[in-house]
Amino acid sequence: MGKQKQLLLLSLILSYSTIISLLLASSAVAQKGPKEVEKWFKKLPHTKEKVTKLHFYFHDVVSGNNPTSVPVGRANSTFTSPTYFGLVTMIDNPLTTGPGPKSKVMGRAQGITGYASSEELCLLMTVNFVFTSGKYNGSTISVVGYNPINHMYREMPIVGGSGVFRLARGIATAETAKFDVRSGNAVVEYNVMVLHY
Repeated sequence: MGKQKQLLLLSLILSYSTIISLLLASSAVAQKGPKEVEKWFKKLPHTKEKVTKLHFYFHDVVSGNNPTSVPVGRANSTFTSPTYFGLVTMIDNPLTTGPGPKSKVMGRAQGITGYASSEELCLLMTVNFVFTSGKYNGSTISVVGYNPINHMYREMPIVGGSGVFRLARGIATAETAKFDVRSGNAVVEYNVMVLHY
């Protein structure tokens, strides 16, 4: 496949994934309909802001028969770069209550990550935490930020949300709980502090 076709394909994949991410992020609001959302906004000046603390584990599976993180694009120089600069990955990673693979699933981390530095291992994260059970079922939190994966703690901004987390803002702190050098699979512990209405 020629370079122009590869760039066009990557562009289409990124465009479609952005549209899908936006649709997923707004699905809980869309289910209520525009009149319900308008009523909610009219009540907003009289609504007190809440703080919610969330704790879960993010399972990044890059190997085996059912990977949850797959490469969708790369630069010609990606695999000669010590930082994988230019590698773009689509993720649909389980979010669980515990670090084990059989822990209860509470949602999915869906979005795009890209190796964004030629000097250090770091990701640009554009991810929605989509909750699929419990009192946050159908709600989302959107994270966009810098994730230097070799640091012990990584702090990423919460830039929005839907459902229970409408107009969310806050901080998601990540810490790698487990990394298998042979498979490349990782489990990342997340502590999330989110302000919402």
